[in-house]
Amino acid sequence: MNATDTQVGGDHYRKFKIQPTEFIHKNGIPFIEGCVIKYVVRWRDKNGIQDIDKAIHFLQLLKELENDTNNSRT
Repeated sequence: MNATDTQVGGDHYRKFKIQPTEFIHKNGIPFIEGCVIKYVVRWRDKNGIQDIDKAIHFLQLLKELENDTNNSRT
């Protein structure tokens, strides 16, 4: 059995044709963006609004980090 065939701690990703982790990895999506994808696709089946809040938090982190990076270049 492959690790992609197994899910530890629930089955909230099993309904998808491709696991979010596979999608994120195969597309070379960076960590923070990958977290946003993970939380957005599972919110209805796992933690509800809390997962939306987590996705928003990661977007806020991304925005702050990118602003800091862009400001340090000038």
